Amino acid sequence: MKAVLKDSEQVTRFFSHLQFDGNKLNHQPGSVLGSTALIAGTTVGAGILALPAVTLPSGILPSTFGLVAVWLYALISGLLIAEVTLNTMRLEGRPSIGLLGVVEKTLGKLGARIASSAYLFMHYALLVAYITQGGEILGTAIANLWGVQNLLPTWVGTTAFTLIFGGVMYVGREKFIEKLNSAFVAIVIVSFLGLLLLAGGQVKSSQFFTQNWSALGSAVSVMCVAMFYQNIVPVVVTQLEGDVRKIRRSILIGSLIPLIMFLAWNAVILASVSPDLVNNTSVGKTVFDPLQILRAGGAGEWLGVLVSVFSEFAIVTSFIGFVYGLLDLFKDIFLIAQGKVSTRLPLYSLVLFPPMTLGTLNPSIFFTALDYTGTFSISVLGGIIPALMTWKQRQEQKNSNSIHQPLVPGGKLTLIAMIAVALVLMIRQIMSIYTN
Repeated sequence: MKAVLKDSEQVTRFFSHLQFDGNKLNHQPGSVLGSTALIAGTTVGAGILALPAVTLPSGILPSTFGLVAVWLYALISGLLIAEVTLNTMRLEGRPSIGLLGVVEKTLGKLGARIASSAYLFMHYALLVAYITQGGEILGTAIANLWGVQNLLPTWVGTTAFTLIFGGVMYVGREKFIEKLNSAFVAIVIVSFLGLLLLAGGQVKSSQFFTQNWSALGSAVSVMCVAMFYQNIVPVVVTQLEGDVRKIRRSILIGSLIPLIMFLAWNAVILASVSPDLVNNTSVGKTVFDPLQILRAGGAGEWLGVLVSVFSEFAIVTSFIGFVYGLLDLFKDIFLIAQGKVSTRLPLYSLVLFPPMTLGTLNPSIFFTALDYTGTFSISVLGGIIPALMTWKQRQEQKNSNSIHQPLVPGGKLTLIAMIAVALVLMIRQIMSIYTN
């Protein structure tokens, strides 16, 4: 329900978290802390693992500038989605609505189909990336444990990763998976802090002066993947009952925490890998991954173990989230009732086997999958669609003289810039396909 206000006052929030407790009416809105944690947790995923590989050619200073610029773009995108979601909820009289629902209400069925296609592509592409990279790390661990290094085929790790973690999700109840995921997140945090402390001793100051600004463009798409959290912004708007101040604060702080983590991670990893090591191990490789060298013990055995643990569990936590996301999408598409047992195996097969098969056929697809996801899916979902929705909604509300709550300044210039950046990224990627 909405707050009762005088005609002269603007609606600034909803009161949708009301529950009867006996004879009392309790109001339990979401907290800024909880919403901030949700955004930060969604952003810090497996995308962080690809950053050092794509930022290494440009160097620490250019990649730091790039990360801050992409964070600012993602922040504007997140605020635009929050603005459209808030106004859609008010106009529809609904206490909550998802991202695809907002797109359909604002841009119609065609816009919803385009967004759904981008959303589907993003989930499958990222699952391919997670399964291949997670499988590679798991396969290496199995090989080291059994003492059969370089003897196991790559499909063993990919298949084992999918069956182990996909199987646990299929068999386990949601409460169990939630607790398991929380334990994995704790491992990610502890290993990340330990990694920064340990890697700090390996830092080479000369690496901070390596700069190649022309190589920065090729890293932007992966940075966009790492910074993506826009899909859960409508959830935050619902949790905070449309309170504009709290929403702004949650999105700002919730995205700023991962940015600080990414900047520290990027600087420490790049500064831990010597130029000689890069030159000796990158011959013939299209993408040189410094994490692969660190996992192999190139900068010390314990650092290698910590990098492996952090990498694997960061992938697993992201894997769990995206499997659930794809399951929910298919349930909506096929209108399947929640918790229907007979549909579990077909649904999980539809979600897991296509990316596992592609990952098995092409084990080195990790960076390509992230690159295409950042360029196409996230350019559409995080750039073009939020700007178009905001443009249309603001115009309609201006024409009808209805209440409007803009969360982003700059008017149409900001929206044009958002669309232009997304189109440039997509055109650049298409041109690189034809020139290679």
